[in-house]
Amino acid sequence: MSRRRRVGLLGGSFDPVHRAHLALGQAALTELDLDELRWIPAGQPWQKASDITPAEHRVAMLRLAIPVDARNVLDTREIDRAGPSYTIDTVLSLQTEQPGTHWFLILGSDQFIGLPTWHRVEELLSLVTLAVAARPGSELVDGSALAGAMDLHCLTLPLMDVSSTAVRSARDAGKAWSNLVPTPVAQYIETHHLYAEATRPPGLPRS
Repeated sequence: MSRRRRVGLLGGSFDPVHRAHLALGQAALTELDLDELRWIPAGQPWQKASDITPAEHRVAMLRLAIPVDARNVLDTREIDRAGPSYTIDTVLSLQTEQPGTHWFLILGSDQFIGLPTWHRVEELLSLVTLAVAARPGSELVDGSALAGAMDLHCLTLPLMDVSSTAVRSARDAGKAWSNLVPTPVAQYIETHHLYAEATRPPGLPRS
């Protein structure tokens, strides 16, 4: 019997993409033996505030950050699709395109803890294998709220205390931040005056 194609799905607002995202992606590729890793920026994250950075910037930063090889694919379907970004809709559309694929949904521990609140979560969990990595200082819950509906793999992720919120906050406060993101992404942020009141041109809304 031939091996099923293995594809990982790494989604989020990526506002901005940072070094821990890249470490998580690499861990997933290696530990899950993926044929492909899809980076999926959210269009309208339904559980986040509406004032996220415009999609064009988040996509541009991802293009600069993710490794250029056949296994890493930037997938903009959630941005191209109108309405809230529901993961179940993304997985169903991918299933139609690639039937028979083994899908891995890659999550950080913060996303995993909130999983019971996700849209049509039981159906989602019947379609994917979860791959979860914990952030420093956090622990995975036992998933009891979803008992019997979970196929779970734990990823080994280097300790990296970085988040998109930390990058934005440090930039806006004038603290060191550029080491938290890939160099081309830091240059893009500077060039386009993202995340900092002091460098934002008049009339440009807060990201």
